[in-house]
Amino acid sequence: MQKVLTAEQMREVDRLTTEKYGIPSIILMENAAHAVARVITEKLGGSVKGKSILVLCGKGNNGGDGAALARILWQDGAFIGFLFFGRVAETKGDARTNFDILKAIDTDVVTSGGVFNKFLVHEDDEDLLSMLDGMLSSGKFDLVIDALFGSGLTRELSGYYPEIIQRLENHKPNILSIDLPSGLNADQGNPVGRNVYATTTVTFTAPKPANVIAPGSGFNGELFVANIGSPQELIDDQPSLLFWAEKWDVQHWLQKSEFSSDSYKNKRGHALLITGSKSYSGAAVLCGNAAMRSGVGLVTIATPKSSKDSVASRVLPEVMVKGVAETENGAIAESAFDELNDLLEKADAVAIGSGLAQDESTKKFVEKVLENRRQPTIVDADALNLLSPFVECVGSLHRVSRPHVSKGLDAVDTSQRFPLILTPHEGEFMRLLGTDDKDAIKDRVAAVRDFATTYNVILVLKGERILTGEPGGKVVVNPTGNSGLGKAGNGDTLTGILAGFVAQATQFNIGIFETVVAAVYVAGMAGDSAERKYGKRVMTASDVRECLVDVFAELEGGSVV
Repeated sequence: MQKVLTAEQMREVDRLTTEKYGIPSIILMENAAHAVARVITEKLGGSVKGKSILVLCGKGNNGGDGAALARILWQDGAFIGFLFFGRVAETKGDARTNFDILKAIDTDVVTSGGVFNKFLVHEDDEDLLSMLDGMLSSGKFDLVIDALFGSGLTRELSGYYPEIIQRLENHKPNILSIDLPSGLNADQGNPVGRNVYATTTVTFTAPKPANVIAPGSGFNGELFVANIGSPQELIDDQPSLLFWAEKWDVQHWLQKSEFSSDSYKNKRGHALLITGSKSYSGAAVLCGNAAMRSGVGLVTIATPKSSKDSVASRVLPEVMVKGVAETENGAIAESAFDELNDLLEKADAVAIGSGLAQDESTKKFVEKVLENRRQPTIVDADALNLLSPFVECVGSLHRVSRPHVSKGLDAVDTSQRFPLILTPHEGEFMRLLGTDDKDAIKDRVAAVRDFATTYNVILVLKGERILTGEPGGKVVVNPTGNSGLGKAGNGDTLTGILAGFVAQATQFNIGIFETVVAAVYVAGMAGDSAERKYGKRVMTASDVRECLVDVFAELEGGSVV
């Protein structure tokens, strides 16, 4: 996982890089420009020679990065257009150095007939917008570089900058933003006004909140995080509790749970899924099939007796199905708890809630399962609604009434030995909070952190950019997935994947929080694979499950350093 740093924390890392390690700031700026140039070269097919690139610069350090980048791309053979929005006399430090270098290059190039076909450093704002319009209208630029504002911006853009963004929106060029799209406040996921909509963003050293937290993250396009020379220990020392999940995290988890020559079903973990009802048997099928594809050894579905045949006829033949007592409405009854005692004793992970339906007897059943749990338990969908508002039931849910030796989990207290993993979407989360005020979750990171720490649970908040929080205050942003996952059944698929991963983690003595982070990442990757194969409009939850085959092949085919 990568730490996500605020603008102030990033400035501290830069300062210490220079003061403690003696790396001049001008070198960091040069490294940043070279890092962006490498991304551009890759994006443009391996070479920028003969490509036309328009660089838009402001007067701060972000503009200095842009000026250094323009020089590097020119040296590599690109045709460069350059517009500077500001006055050179107002620039300073490393940015001024790079602007002065460009001015000198421009003089030389003009007299020698080089490839700087348009280099404009303006002291007069009057013609800038019309010049920008003309350049964009020409359609000759392969890429536009946004180097107007970086992480220092804290207020809404004013003056002619909203007009610049409007013109970019009108012409829709391919845009690469340096550090973050201009107009975003680095420390916020919510936009503060008009901002650039980038195709690609290259940020430096560590991602910033605006790079990764929705909805601001949606303006970043594809995100690259470039190392420009700051030692890792300076990043690690920053007090941030916000993290960005990486593919490496999942590959490392898969190595810990890899198949050995003596692997067999009981060593791979047993996931018990308590799911389905008369009206929602499909949820049980989706959940069970996804769990079976996760690498777990055994999967059992417990569902109302009247739903058993419907579930068993559609679920993978490897999944066991047990019918249990039900209410008149075809939902699981309180009395089913005693029928499941043996399974609840043996399972390595339990998932409860998908398609469960709303019934008072079912509510009592859910409470009994959670109060007496003997393993990590995932709570989803109807089970979440039955437990809402959460404050009214949290005390009993953290009291485990029967002694049990933890299966590979640290026996610190019951909520850590047998953690609750709650997986609400935003509507369910608001019901858990007992509010209909959307402002309560406007800051999604803070809301997740507060809930996880207050109630001592692992919280997976679904939606754009899933957030996973834990009782210690850490929140991890998941980068995978797409809006095609916002269809019926994908929540059930995620629950099945989570149950399978957690059951394996129990057997292999892997931390549950890192396991949840890995499972969420994998589910999102499967969604991305389904999008590539079928498109968002057509893809289904079943497609996502089947794409797990491709995901595991990709992840386990790569190496972990």
